[in-house]
Amino acid sequence: MIAYWIHNLDPFAVQFGGGFGIRWYGLAYLAAFASAYFVYLHLAKRGFSVIPADKVGDFITGCAVFGVLVGGRLGHFLFYDRASLFADPLVFFRVWEGGMSAHGGILGVVAYTLWYAWRHKVNWPGLGDNLVVGAPLGLFFGRMANFINGELYGRPASVPWAVKFPQEIYELPVGAQREVLALAQSAGGEPAGLDRLVDAVSSSPDWRETLGAFLTPRHPSQIYEGLLEGLLLFALLWLLRTRVRTANGVITGAFFVGYAILRSIGELFRAPEDGYVGLLTAGQFLSIFVLLIGVGFWIAAWLRPSYPPAER
Repeated sequence: MIAYWIHNLDPFAVQFGGGFGIRWYGLAYLAAFASAYFVYLHLAKRGFSVIPADKVGDFITGCAVFGVLVGGRLGHFLFYDRASLFADPLVFFRVWEGGMSAHGGILGVVAYTLWYAWRHKVNWPGLGDNLVVGAPLGLFFGRMANFINGELYGRPASVPWAVKFPQEIYELPVGAQREVLALAQSAGGEPAGLDRLVDAVSSSPDWRETLGAFLTPRHPSQIYEGLLEGLLLFALLWLLRTRVRTANGVITGAFFVGYAILRSIGELFRAPEDGYVGLLTAGQFLSIFVLLIGVGFWIAAWLRPSYPPAER
């Protein structure tokens, strides 16, 4: 039998005590916004932009706050957890409890860029073309944070690199949960609730091994998705932006189509924690609409082509 690694990464990059500190998840968002800014700034300086380089900072800040954060948070509740929002609307503001949607963040950015283009009288598809080039890097950092947190893990697997994720304990039958808690208490010498047990996995080898016997080896699908919809999509869009003459909106369309396809492939390895819509996972179903948005951008670019300064 393969001795599969039991996930024991600490979600805190720096912890000050009492559950307070700097989380990898927060650093991932900072890295995402920084990478989007520098990619957009670089392309703007080369003439691949409908806004000047000195406006890029304000634009990226708006996309980050009103698009990604608000849109991603709202999307999580509307797509996956409406009951919690209706029961306690203030849960929307408790971002430290987790809950962000990539699809919601994308739609939030679409809404913000529409407003920005109208407000500043610039070409909307051209506005987004550089933005979507850097966006996959943000998706990559986000998926890596998901892996560090041990969340959104994959389906059961027997591959040598499969991982056992402690958070699976919440999905075990009640009887199995009681058994693992009793064994953990015996091994650790102190009472242990489910949250305490999961939190202690990173620091207690005894508890880690006890819990690991009950866990299923799974695909580290967060890494798969980070490589697919993150690094691979970034490389493709970067080449398209810098090597091919394209009308405004073509690259934005390529992002939506590419993300929908690559996200759907990643969903084949990811545990369908949000259920199914027919034969499709919830993520694959939502990706259909993302793909249609991308096709819409292509059609618009074909019917009314316009170009950024560097490609006129």
